[in-house]
Amino acid sequence: MSLPSFERRRLLQAMLAAGGCSLAPPLLAQQPPPKSPLQQTLLTRPIPSSGEQLPVVGLGSWITFNVGNDAQARAACTEVVKAFFAAGGRLIDSSPMYGSAQSVIGDALARLGHPKPLFAADKVWTNSGGPAQIDTSRKLWRIPRFDLLQVHNLLAWEDHLPLLLRMKATNRLRYVGITTSEGRRHGEIVKLMESQPLDFVQVSYNVLDREVENRILPLARERRIAVIVNRPFRQGDLTQSLAGKPLPGWAAEIGCTSWAQILLKFIVSHPDVTCAIPATSNPRHATENMLAARGPLPDQNLRRRIVADVQKLT
Repeated sequence: MSLPSFERRRLLQAMLAAGGCSLAPPLLAQQPPPKSPLQQTLLTRPIPSSGEQLPVVGLGSWITFNVGNDAQARAACTEVVKAFFAAGGRLIDSSPMYGSAQSVIGDALARLGHPKPLFAADKVWTNSGGPAQIDTSRKLWRIPRFDLLQVHNLLAWEDHLPLLLRMKATNRLRYVGITTSEGRRHGEIVKLMESQPLDFVQVSYNVLDREVENRILPLARERRIAVIVNRPFRQGDLTQSLAGKPLPGWAAEIGCTSWAQILLKFIVSHPDVTCAIPATSNPRHATENMLAARGPLPDQNLRRRIVADVQKLT
């Protein structure tokens, strides 16, 4: 038989007076479980010329997607792209220079039903015949148009850059950029950043190669140019040299469970970097890399410590 309402109120008052301990378990049970890493907010940066947001980690395809017609290797690359999108990725970068990478990307996109989040970034890399090469690249990707086209390593930029700007002006292209790698031609990159209406610049930058901090990154901020970072792992040399080395205690402070994540978080914690593009042929590594786009980033003090610790270990 249930108690009258006034007796239930008296009983509740007595329990509260005694400390309310019996109410604690139900209240605690209502607390939400902690978020998994992939449930944390995805870190993005705006493209300065438009305000469009991009995740701070993308996907490169140099070497890793140059697998020719090997069916098993192409299927593995499809799994990499699938894992990349599943973890929140958008920007995929390639080039005609990268062997079969463009067709491998196109095959993966077709198998996955052409994921809508795709931000397709490619390059023009030829002394002449830019329009034909661009159209061939687009057909290999199996897409109607590119989001971003870049003049690869400034090759024949005097011809290609006006072409890309005309394509943008006629809505055949969304963004225009230039690239370099391994610290080459930085002086010429700076001159073009100062004189041309660029949306993007792509450069090499990592915990040991930091020359772009001196002039290129500040200039990108000043000129409102997005920055894509290639060779974040020195083409795998950094991750290989750190393999087996225990993670420092501070790694947990920024949510890192691998050296790859530490190296990526160092890069994308620079406020003038828009997106880093690690390449991988391993789906698990694609997910691991994308986790660097979630959770806290190192502050200036920790960035300096990361540099010092990596220099000691490599």
